[in-house]
Amino acid sequence: MTSPRKTYIIANWKMNFTPGQASLYLQRLSNRVQTSRDLQVILAPSTISLQPLSLQINRRQFKLAAQNFYWRDFGPYTGETAISQIRSFVDYAIVGHSERRYLFHESEQDIAAKVAAAIRNGVTPILCIGETSFERKNGETKSAISAQLHEGLHDISAEDVDKVIIAYEPVWAISSTKNARPAKPADIADAQDLIRKQIARLYGKATAEKISVLYGGSVNADTAAGYLAIPGIDGLLVGDASLVGDSFCSIIEAAKRYQE
Repeated sequence: MTSPRKTYIIANWKMNFTPGQASLYLQRLSNRVQTSRDLQVILAPSTISLQPLSLQINRRQFKLAAQNFYWRDFGPYTGETAISQIRSFVDYAIVGHSERRYLFHESEQDIAAKVAAAIRNGVTPILCIGETSFERKNGETKSAISAQLHEGLHDISAEDVDKVIIAYEPVWAISSTKNARPAKPADIADAQDLIRKQIARLYGKATAEKISVLYGGSVNADTAAGYLAIPGIDGLLVGDASLVGDSFCSIIEAAKRYQE
């Protein structure tokens, strides 16, 4: 059954591709991917590639997302890039990715400020939340997800919360994590149910049904269709598999078949 919400396929290229490589990849991808009204394909390159790709991209076919940004709109912050500086290039921005949380030690306050900054600048934040292996083993999945969701949306009004996309990204299932293992559909279904119940408690049932919830964690061409079939999951956040054209195109095609 087709979801009443749009389906999102997001390619997080992480720290891969030079601007020239990114341009060539986009050109090849553009020749293979057909547009679909209810399917949004989003590419998240390194910040250095956003401006040149924004001149090349067909925005009816793809949208761009920032992988990272600073929450201040301007000021004396050497080495940082404000969302206000790149908002003309991007429609979306990834916030709270596990690598930002655990490698770069971004706090819940930092993440909440970034979500608010994206909304303030007319950019849709993709808020990533998910428990670690330690939290899961200790029965803390529910509390971890609830806390990250509550804190991430701390500065967002009821009028703006449906502008946020939530991505459930269990850290223990991400391919770059040591001893990673695929998440079971039942685990993902439970997590999205928990997310929607939390949204309902905070903002009401109607908002909980309207908001988009994605899954990210070792998504590839073989697993994509199964993840998309999970009730309540509205798309996928793809890491390594988005770097390979054949693999990423297969994921996009799986999303199209799911909508039929």
